Amino acid sequence: MDIEIPGVTVGHWSDLDARTGCTVIRFPEGTTASGEIRGGAPATREFELLDPSRAVDRLDAVVLSGGSAFGLAAADGVVSALEADGQGYPTQAGVVPIVVGLSLYDLAVGSSTVRPDAESGSRALAAATSSPAVGRVGAGSGATVGKWRGPDRARPGGLGIHLARSGELVVAAIVAINAAGDIDDDTTMSAVAAGELSWPDREQFGNTTIGVVVTNARLTKTECLVVAQGAHDGLTRAIVPPHMRSDGDGFVAAGTGVLVAAVDHVRLLAVAAVEQAIRSGVATLDP
Repeated sequence: MDIEIPGVTVGHWSDLDARTGCTVIRFPEGTTASGEIRGGAPATREFELLDPSRAVDRLDAVVLSGGSAFGLAAADGVVSALEADGQGYPTQAGVVPIVVGLSLYDLAVGSSTVRPDAESGSRALAAATSSPAVGRVGAGSGATVGKWRGPDRARPGGLGIHLARSGELVVAAIVAINAAGDIDDDTTMSAVAAGELSWPDREQFGNTTIGVVVTNARLTKTECLVVAQGAHDGLTRAIVPPHMRSDGDGFVAAGTGVLVAAVDHVRLLAVAAVEQAIRSGVATLDP
């Protein structure tokens, strides 16, 4: 899958035996970003910097990882590698790379003792390309969906990428799909509304869908927040139920600062791109 946005590359590190991994999205100089969390159990690093009220107005990379909170360590390797490349926020003592991390919980599959670490992150960054792989790879290596119906009903999740276009405007969604809910086929919500299906009376864990939406449009941080909200709308079109307390669903939205476009237009494309990235990232995998 080609990203088709100049300067944006995606790399993976995967351990398919341990069923975990990480995915690094690298951005060009001049990228602005914001983000939003709607799930109840997020695992993040430096996410607060994305708030439009914060002073930092750039983003160098995002790391999506398995390993729950342990997997946030993958960002350390990305920070070190970007510093060596001279990319980061300029300070009097040198550059400080701005790297945001989001992790999902995959410890209950494969090996719970193998988690993405700093070396994993640096290897994923070194492998970054404009034509990354999709499916059971990177942060989607140990992802699963449908766990709210019980462990026996869970099926593989994965990592999906989809591009939405309108003329020269491109919006790309990169999503690691690891949800308590199902990929909706228009029947699940009908069953809930009819009282035929309800939230189970048992503890739910092992979830979180995380992703990045990036566009070749020029956006402010506030406009990026609007686009990140649209990304969550795309998630709710694809996953039922979404944003539960056992999910840590989060999206980062980034603008590379090239094309002039209306933010509502970008948001609409983000809704479509995320929905299709989620559906394609799961539909291509065997049960």
